[in-house]
Amino acid sequence: MGRELAKTYDPKGIEDRLYQKWMEKKYFHAEVDHSRTPFTIVIPPPNITGQLHMGHALDNTMQDILIRYKRMQGYNALWQPGTDHASIATEVRIIEKLKEEGTSKEELGREGFLKRAWEWKKEYGGRIINQLKKMGSSCDWDRERFTMDEGCNRAVTDVFVKMHEKGYIYKGSRIINWCPVCNTSISDAEVIYQEQAGHLWHIKYPVINQDGTPSDTEFLTFATTRPETMLGDTAVAIHPEDERYAHLIGKSVLLPIVNRVIPVITDNYVDREFGTGVVKITPAHDPNDFEVGKRHNLPIVNVMNDDATINENGGVYAGMDRYEARKAIVAELESMGLLVKIEDYSHNVGAHDRCKTTIEPLVKEQWFVKMEELIKPAVEAVKKGEIRLIPERMEKTYYNWTDNIRDWCISRQLWWGHRIPAYYCDKCGEVTVAGERPERCPKCGHEHLTQDPDTLDTWFSSALWPFETLGWPEQTEDLKYFYPTDVLVTGYDIIFFWVIRMIFSGYEQMGEKPFKTVLFHGLVRDGQGRKMSKSLGNGIDPLEIIEQYGADALRLTLITGNAPGNDMRFYYERVENSRNFANKVWNASRFIMMNMEDKEVTEPGAADLEP
Repeated sequence: MGRELAKTYDPKGIEDRLYQKWMEKKYFHAEVDHSRTPFTIVIPPPNITGQLHMGHALDNTMQDILIRYKRMQGYNALWQPGTDHASIATEVRIIEKLKEEGTSKEELGREGFLKRAWEWKKEYGGRIINQLKKMGSSCDWDRERFTMDEGCNRAVTDVFVKMHEKGYIYKGSRIINWCPVCNTSISDAEVIYQEQAGHLWHIKYPVINQDGTPSDTEFLTFATTRPETMLGDTAVAIHPEDERYAHLIGKSVLLPIVNRVIPVITDNYVDREFGTGVVKITPAHDPNDFEVGKRHNLPIVNVMNDDATINENGGVYAGMDRYEARKAIVAELESMGLLVKIEDYSHNVGAHDRCKTTIEPLVKEQWFVKMEELIKPAVEAVKKGEIRLIPERMEKTYYNWTDNIRDWCISRQLWWGHRIPAYYCDKCGEVTVAGERPERCPKCGHEHLTQDPDTLDTWFSSALWPFETLGWPEQTEDLKYFYPTDVLVTGYDIIFFWVIRMIFSGYEQMGEKPFKTVLFHGLVRDGQGRKMSKSLGNGIDPLEIIEQYGADALRLTLITGNAPGNDMRFYYERVENSRNFANKVWNASRFIMMNMEDKEVTEPGAADLEP
């Protein structure tokens, strides 16, 4: 039986040594074996921006339990590991580091910046993998992938070219979510909405008389939460059945300050019950107004720079921050006698989920994915039970997103990420989408072409994760054997970002579902029920817990008393109880081994563990 176990369980002396033994014997490695049934889990690839947090610890503990259980049942179990390049998050972190060094992204240039980014990946990507190993994660580390490795890059390029040829990917000028701090577009899924206390400014515009002069007595009054955008108004709208304003149909009003005459239009979008039943229409700075503008062929007047300052279309306010301009414009309207009143008003304000900056809707030329047809198989898959969501209540959240989905803005004004495979002729401007740089323009034959400077949304590549990690677009034996995968374990907070996109990508590229079951877990909160964050200073490092109590104690704490999809609170007292339990299991094992004398214990063979 070997040497006698120590009286007290010491995880520091056991866990690392035991894990190294598992690695050396390749207990976690899986190869194609048609005599056995496969069971596959793909890891939600952690970002290379830092280190593991408690959410990672919970997520990977759940996956580890599933994969070890299936191994013991005799399945040919593969837990596919890897990391994500996380374009925005990583670029922001590198920029912060460069600032500390007294330099900048622009000073380095694109090639110099990308060199630093790959150095960052090597350091922090390796760090987070070691942290996963410290937790005891039994991934097949021989198969580790990265969302920007050569194979994944080829997969992303192939998908872009293929979907562009099918008409699913297009470039166009549409209103998008713009982050003034990160200086990039972001998708709808990356915008978080929080209720904020604000104001409703009631403003009146003079109606234009028949002789073309603004009236001194007749006005159209409306309420707005963003008076600074009035500089870009191109119409005011009323409901076609609103009798209060029927006499103004076809007339115009004077846009104060900029002194532009704009039409009064009718549109069913107007809510007669809100405010005065009159809406200012600013197609360049509001998604709903943009759609109204398209229906009525209104001009688009953008008044914002990329950094959310007023541009040259703002006249005397040019160069002012959007909120400074708001104050100045309100003061000017008041002095002109056109500010009717100000009332308190709480409303949802959109912010970038990464940097928490209030987003600015802007009309820009970007690359988009048409979602109307792509999303249909993803909806049917859940409705028919081909893909099961656990807990079932997540289906409501799922359908709420799929039923209201809009075209996906996939281009990002970043350097770190998958470069968009589109090339522009320097002579005639022809756009060519291709897997490799064309030697010459197919239209005019010119040899000088410039690649699109933008990169793709991180989630565009992550959406391909279940099959690109198995060798796709090559039809590898791994892909044929291990795909579709069996279970995806992930947090409910990325159902829009990742889960839905993997599902429609799986059906579009592979012709079948990417996984059979999605098991959602909640967030790990502190003892007061608050979300862990840097700003609150309540984050708990799982590695510190492992150092003090051991990985088993942490894992047991996270997995007990926790229902699927529900948030949980983290208490140190529970970790201590878990450590005590582990010690009892150790002592029970010690007692058994002390009484087995010279009996030999052998490992069971595969035949003994057939499912």
